[in-house]
Amino acid sequence: MDRRKMIKVTDQITRLCGVASMGVIGDPGCEGLGTYNMKVYAGALEESGKDDITLIAGDLVPDGTNHYYQAIQEMTEVLAGNDVYCLRGNHDTGAYTDYFGLKNYALLTDCFAVVVLDNAARSFEEEGLALLSQVLARDDVERAVVAFHIPVPNHFIRNCVSEEEFSRLKKAYGPWKEKVKFLVCGHVHSRFEDEVDGIPLICTGGGGAMIEDVSEEIRAWDVEHHIVHFYEEDGELKYQVANLLEDCYKREGEDGILRQKLKETVEGELMAHFKYLMFADRARRRGLNKIASLFQALAASEYYHARNFYSVLDRPAPFAESVDTFVPGEEFEYEHLYPMVAQYAKDHEKPLAGQAYRAASAAEKVHASLLKEASQVEDFSGTTVYVCPICGYVMTGDNPPDRCPVCGGPKRQYEVFDEG
Repeated sequence: MDRRKMIKVTDQITRLCGVASMGVIGDPGCEGLGTYNMKVYAGALEESGKDDITLIAGDLVPDGTNHYYQAIQEMTEVLAGNDVYCLRGNHDTGAYTDYFGLKNYALLTDCFAVVVLDNAARSFEEEGLALLSQVLARDDVERAVVAFHIPVPNHFIRNCVSEEEFSRLKKAYGPWKEKVKFLVCGHVHSRFEDEVDGIPLICTGGGGAMIEDVSEEIRAWDVEHHIVHFYEEDGELKYQVANLLEDCYKREGEDGILRQKLKETVEGELMAHFKYLMFADRARRRGLNKIASLFQALAASEYYHARNFYSVLDRPAPFAESVDTFVPGEEFEYEHLYPMVAQYAKDHEKPLAGQAYRAASAAEKVHASLLKEASQVEDFSGTTVYVCPICGYVMTGDNPPDRCPVCGGPKRQYEVFDEG
């Protein structure tokens, strides 16, 4: 049996031979361990496998129960390409030490030291600060990375430990400050680089959790999911950010049988989603609102199932380029496919099918036009969109017609979508 790749740390100081690089993954699991989120973490593990070891900068799980720890451990064991070490985040409560061992520890490699400190409760433990001083005082330690979960005070965000806590940290490393080459943290679902107390601070929270706006200077649009590589070059400790493509993980898609089964499952889940929504509409029209709500909830569940299965197979282009990829399909439908099938239906006296295809064709033309506008993602100013629930026709602008120009459905029934 292969030895574990997810290390349970039992010694405060561990010497690692043959280690010259480290990948750091931040916040993979605090928003849940669903497949849609875990695809990013899987890709992060593959990217970090290029290094000699991996460090997860906290928030492995949404909550510190055995169920979640077991799930993240099993997934990591299968996917990791190197030994994985962890530090405790604010979500990593409960049974953390049973799975991952000490909360404050140091790794001594041939090139640098990594000192892991627990500040998940927004304070540094005395045990950890004492360890930091002990490691930095060693003659065989020349370069060190100090890693913890919650950021120290910086120029970008307020979601950090107090100035008093930072003062305690500075006191611990103060006599050997020149040895501390980087401070590394997670917690914030984004990425930024700063300098605090003359030391580079790297905040990396892009290993699975959804990237979020954290300030006017750091927007979700500006940051990709990512990991950070640390390595020695020409006697210096350096780092490089590696952005993760949305097409960052392919393992299941390379298995022909599993790929086909996943496709079939997506189709089945989406059909169930559609059937439940249809039945919810029927129930609502009969005044059975509780039944309608139940089936809408079931439809939502089936959609999320389909999303999880599809995310395993999905090979999206980078986000900024993705909108353009939807235009050709819309154009093909309204220019060729739907008119052709509508004509066939007419020729064979199948009027309902012909009507459905003609109505959809009209809507797809508007879809293509809107998608072309939206392809300039950052410049897209948006517009209010109205969808006729009778035929699916799409209208835009401030003054939609009183009746749908395709089927005559009344304005009062339009579904309204705007930027709010």
